[in-house]
Amino acid sequence: MARIELYTKAFCGYCARAKALLADKGVAFEEYDITMGGPKRQEMLERANGGSTVPQIFIDDQHIGGSDDLAALNRQGKLDPLLGL
Repeated sequence: MARIELYTKAFCGYCARAKALLADKGVAFEEYDITMGGPKRQEMLERANGGSTVPQIFIDDQHIGGSDDLAALNRQGKLDPLLGL
């Protein structure tokens, strides 16, 4: 199973949508809440090459992008292989 990481903020609709899609796939993920900033926010900025919007999604350390990018991969049939499904 792939390692899935999401950087999120509270009350973020895009974050909720990404988490719902992953939950529908039945995969576990690690969520890092950066609502209050801190070291995880800086980590996200570095890993996402300056991407500052949330969510920022990584699958097996590969930067996927945001919620729209995750949904696009799913529509194209490319998400399940990345998730190891």
